[in-house]
Amino acid sequence: MKLTIATRESPLALWQANHVKAELLKHFPEMDVELLGMTTKGDQMLSSPLSKIGGKGLFIKELEVAMLEGRADIAVHSMKDVPMSSQLPEGFSVPVILKREDPRDALISKTYKSLADLPQGAIVGSCSLRRRAQLLAIRPDLQLKDLRGNVNTRLQKLENGEYDAIILAAAGLIRLGFEDKITEYLSDEVSLPAVGQGAIGIECVTANEEVRKAIEALNDRETSICVTAERAFNAKLNGGCQAPIAGFAQLSAEGLRLRGLVGDLDNGTIIFHEVHGKPEDAEKLGIELADNLLSRGAKEILEKIYG
Repeated sequence: MKLTIATRESPLALWQANHVKAELLKHFPEMDVELLGMTTKGDQMLSSPLSKIGGKGLFIKELEVAMLEGRADIAVHSMKDVPMSSQLPEGFSVPVILKREDPRDALISKTYKSLADLPQGAIVGSCSLRRRAQLLAIRPDLQLKDLRGNVNTRLQKLENGEYDAIILAAAGLIRLGFEDKITEYLSDEVSLPAVGQGAIGIECVTANEEVRKAIEALNDRETSICVTAERAFNAKLNGGCQAPIAGFAQLSAEGLRLRGLVGDLDNGTIIFHEVHGKPEDAEKLGIELADNLLSRGAKEILEKIYG
C-alpha cells in the first residue's frame, strides 16, 4: 500500500510528518510512505497575529484540498491547530491521535533563570492570548509582545535581543532538539496548557476505510480520551485563537480530571474550574466544565471578544 502524507513545510510540521511515517513503517514495513510538503495561508502571513487573520484553521485548509483531490491520503497536524470537529469540512475527521509529548509551556531566556526571576517590566514574547492572560494574572508588570514565526525564527528573535524571554510549547522544542534551550518548564498551575497541546493528530477523508484501517494502530487511547474532553470543552465555548482559553485533561487510576479556564485580558480576571469523571464520559465532562465557566462570567468575556 502507498500512503501520502500532506504536511506544512515548517521544521516542526516536517518533524511530525516524519514521525508519523516512522510509526507507520514500524507497523507496516512494506508500506510505501511519502511526504507532500505544502505552504499554507497561515505560513504565508507570519507578520500578523493569528487572532487577527482568522485563527489556526489557516494552517490546514490546503492540506485538506490535497486530500480531496487525491494527492494525499492523510494530513498530520498539531492538535492545538485543528479547529473544532464541527468546523472541519464535511467528510473529514481526525480519527487518530498519537501519544502526547510534554504538554507544558516553556520559558526561554538568555539572561534570567525563571519567570519569577524576570525583572519588573521585562519584555516577554508570546502571541498566545491564553498565555498572556495567565502570565498577566501572576505578573501584571510584564510587557507582553507579539511573537510569530516558526520555532527557529522565534528563538532567533530572542537571540537578537528583541525580548527578555519568550514562551513556547515545550513539545515543539523537545521534538526539534532544542530541549537544552528551555530555561524553565512552567507548571500547569502557572500556565494551563492549550487544548490539544503536545498531541499530534492524523486527519483523513472519513469514507476512506483503507486509510483509516492503516492509521488506527497509531492511536493512543489515553491521549485520545484527554484530547476528546479538551476539545468538547473548547467546542462548547466556541473557542478559537481569538480567545484566552486553556483546557487540559489527565487520566489516572482515579479517572479523568479536566481543568479549564477563560481569562479576561482587560482586567486580569481568570475564571477557572475543574471536573472529574469516567474516561468514557470525556465529551460530557468537557461540556459540563464549559457550562460551569459560562455561567460564571466566561460568556460575557467571550462575547466581548467575538462581538
